[in-house]
Amino acid sequence: MDWHAVADGLFDRGHDIVAVDDLLSGTGHCGDTAFAVVGSTNHAEIGVELTLAMAKRVVATMRDHPGRPILFLVDTQGQRLRHRDELLGIHRYMAHLAQCVELARARGHRVLALVYDQALSGGFLASGMMADLCAALPHAEIRVMNLPAMARVTRLPEERLRALAATSPVFAPGAENYAQMGAIDALWAGDLATHLMAALRDAPTTDTRRDVGRARGGRKLAAAIAERAASE
Repeated sequence: MDWHAVADGLFDRGHDIVAVDDLLSGTGHCGDTAFAVVGSTNHAEIGVELTLAMAKRVVATMRDHPGRPILFLVDTQGQRLRHRDELLGIHRYMAHLAQCVELARARGHRVLALVYDQALSGGFLASGMMADLCAALPHAEIRVMNLPAMARVTRLPEERLRALAATSPVFAPGAENYAQMGAIDALWAGDLATHLMAALRDAPTTDTRRDVGRARGGRKLAAAIAERAASE
C-alpha cells in the first residue's frame, strides 16, 4: 500500500512526512498529538546508511521534542545482504538503532509501529519489533523466511512445511499468523487515526508477546517455558 495513503489515514490533522530515497521521516498530527515518524518505503533493504539515518531521527526526536511519541512505518524486504554491509558491521548498526529506541522509551517516549506493506527478517527486528505496540494492516506481508528458503535451510520437504503451515502460525507467513503468535499486537482496518490514538493510550509498558501468543493459541509453550525457567 502506498505510504501517502497510510499517512493521510493516520494523521487527521495533517503531516509533513517526506521520502528521501527509502527513508520516511517527518511529523504527523492526530487530534492534539504530534508524532515523530520514521520508517522505510519501496520495500527497502535495511543497510548501514538507512539504519543510521533512522537512528539519527530517533535521537533528534529525543533532543528536540522530549516525550513526543514515535511511530515507525515499516516496509522492508529485510537487511541488506551484501558483503560490504557485513564488513561494516550491519549487526552493530542495527543494535545501535535498537539501543536508540530503548533509550527513547526510557526517556518517556511511547514507541509504536505499523507494518503497512511488508516486513521481513532483520530489517524488521530493530524497528517494528522494538515498539511498545506493533500493528499491521490486514494485507501486510510479514515473515522471517519463505517456505522454499526454510526448506533449504532445514532440509525438510517443502510439502511437509506447507502442511505444517496450514495448522501452525509459527511456520506460516502473513499478518494474521503473526498476530496469532503475539508478534503483531493488532490488525488495523478502517479508521487508522482512531486505531493510532487507541494504541497510544493502550500500548503495554512491558513485553507481553509470550502471554498474548499463548492466549491466542499461536505460541502454546513460550510463556510456560519462560515461567518454568524463571521459577527453577
